Amino acid sequence: MKSLTKHLAALAIGFCALNSVASAEELDVMTSGGFTAAFKRLSPTFAERSGDTIQTVLGPSMGQAREAIPNRLERGENADLVIMVGYALDELIRQGKVDPASRVELADSRIGMVVKQGAARPDIGTEGALRKTLLDAGSIAYSDSASGMYIQKELFRKLGVEPSVASKARMIERIPVASVVASGQYEVGFQQVAELLPVPGVTFVGRIPESLQSITRYSAGIPRNARHPEKARALLAYLSSPAAQPVIQSTGLDSIPR
Repeated sequence: MKSLTKHLAALAIGFCALNSVASAEELDVMTSGGFTAAFKRLSPTFAERSGDTIQTVLGPSMGQAREAIPNRLERGENADLVIMVGYALDELIRQGKVDPASRVELADSRIGMVVKQGAARPDIGTEGALRKTLLDAGSIAYSDSASGMYIQKELFRKLGVEPSVASKARMIERIPVASVVASGQYEVGFQQVAELLPVPGVTFVGRIPESLQSITRYSAGIPRNARHPEKARALLAYLSSPAAQPVIQSTGLDSIPR
């Protein structure tokens, strides 16, 4: 009963800010892949309680793609809130594009692996097992975001397989890694767990060993030219509230101790 009371109290606090601004607005939110599933589940609740509408724009946290959040902001696209990899957000703050006082840490994301649905599930539970799986795989896919850069530049080297996998490992740009595994183009695929789980046609094998993990911290901030900064603060308060954590965890992300 005590935990339920605490949860209800947290929910009330989370929505308290929603009632502070009476008029309904349309908020533009840019979010990168790892937090997208959580945001899509949480934003309708916020919209219902606040009366606002939310336009969600997807894009990677970094890179040269036209859809990347920094490139969208550089072109002058409006955003009331950006949700992205923490160090990429810090760069936007350094450039003066995001208010540093608005920065809020939301969740941690770990790397996992998938195979095509119906395929045998290889062992990746230990460093040695993951090394063998990579060496045995006919083809390997990984993302063009933070997790993929880590796999390409560090994980293969740490496992001593870099020369052996060079010809069969590919970075997949713009589309979910799990989609090319589901189609049979690649045998195994690596990406942040929260980006693997929503894709049909694959089996989630598990997270890579903790000793080899690269944990990506997702954070959010309000651009300096946001049209509705007060509403964005209310949304941020909800996304980081205790009430939102069960949904965040259900998408494969880990809550941040507060």
